[in-house]
Formats: sequence, C-alpha cells, structure tokens
Amino acid sequence: MSRTPRIFCPDLPDTGGAATLGESASRHLLKVLRLKPRAELRVFDGRGREHAARLTGGSVKAAAIEVLEACEPAPESPLSIRLLQGVGRGERMDLVIQKATELGVAAIVPVLSARSVVRLSGERAARRREHWQSVAIGACEQCGRATLPAILEPCGLDEALAGLPADGPRLLPHPAAEAGLAGLPAPGPALTLLIGPEGGLDDGEVRAAGDAGFRPVRLGPRVLRTETAAIAAVALVQSLWGDLAG
Repeated sequence: MSRTPRIFCPDLPDTGGAATLGESASRHLLKVLRLKPRAELRVFDGRGREHAARLTGGSVKAAAIEVLEACEPAPESPLSIRLLQGVGRGERMDLVIQKATELGVAAIVPVLSARSVVRLSGERAARRREHWQSVAIGACEQCGRATLPAILEPCGLDEALAGLPADGPRLLPHPAAEAGLAGLPAPGPALTLLIGPEGGLDDGEVRAAGDAGFRPVRLGPRVLRTETAAIAAVALVQSLWGDLAG
C-alpha cells in the first residue's frame, strides 16, 4: 500500500489557502514521485502544524498546492532531549542528525572539540548547518514528525557548555564510567547528552564537562563510534523515560 507523501512547507497557510513549494520539494514530488495534479499529500511547517493538501500544478521548481483540513500531528516526546554532538566527518554527522531527528531529539548542538577532525567556521559552518537542516527535514518527512529539531550553530565545547539551559540532568556517555543509565532517577521533562567526536573528548574536556554538571554513564561493555554512541544514547533515554518506553 502506498504512503501519502509528506512535505515540509515552512510557510504553511490555513485551510483553504494555497502555497508554492520550494525547488527541492517540488522536484521530489513531480520528478521523483511523478505525481499529477489532484494527487494527495501531507504538508507540515516544522513547528507542529500538519495539513492534508492537494497538488494543483506548477513546475519542478515551484509546485503549487491547495491546503485542506488540519491533521493531528504525531506527538512529540515528553522528554525534551538536547544533544551536544561532536562534529563528525561527512556521512557520520549526517547519520546522527537523521537518526536523532527520527528518535525525537528536540535540539542538536554541533560541537567542535580538541580532537574534532572537522573544522568549521564562517561561511563553511553556515553551509554545513544548512545541509544538516535539510537532513533533518528529510528525516521528518519520512518518520511522520511535524516538528523539526532545532539545529544550532556549530560552536566550541566551552561555548556549548556555557549556553546550556538550567533544567534537567546532564549525561556524558563514557566507556570508563562505572554506572549505566538504568539506575538513574527519572530526569523530568528535559535532559542533555554530550557525545564526543571520533577521537573522543580529551581529559581536559571531560573535566570541563564534569564541572558543568555532566555525569559519566556507561552505554555497555564496548567502545562505540561517535555516531553509534549518539544513536544508542538517545534510544536508551527515550526507552527509559521518553516515548519509546513500554
């Protein structure tokens, strides 16, 4: 059975309105899916609103839609997860963004640390952030989520630690930690995870994280790659305290 396509539409009008989709979404609908006028789809604005819609025409650069009735979007997790992620190379970082979005992370902070292989600043950092946002959009379109995670500007670890909200526990998955996640008390509505880059955080950064309130936790008996650690940590906290529980 075919699925109704879901498309990101940041300027989503109310029921009865019309909208023109961007080039990437238009090309996907008309060139890849080969939809014809009157085809049905879903559109969401990334801020929790979702509507049924109908394709009315346009081109592969600017498809036109009619916005129909509002739909009940998939619920967000009761656990608001902020992921501080050491920036990895190419597809590794893309994988983290994609899977963290699918697993319901609320915000992702790309962190540049001492052992980061990737170095970003200025225009290059802006381009990477824009690319990561497109990865998150694609993940939302696929998984049924109507709320995009916030993807912040890449920054150094000190800046990331200084900019953290005060609410919720802070956890640092680390292979040398003595305790795992299962014995921890329920965190309440918010939680922050810090994942190092490919080479891990250095000793000074681990101490800085500890000074900022991060508690080391074990994810298991094996040393995980940065992308694996991020996905495993998010899945575990969602299964313990979020919307994967039970």
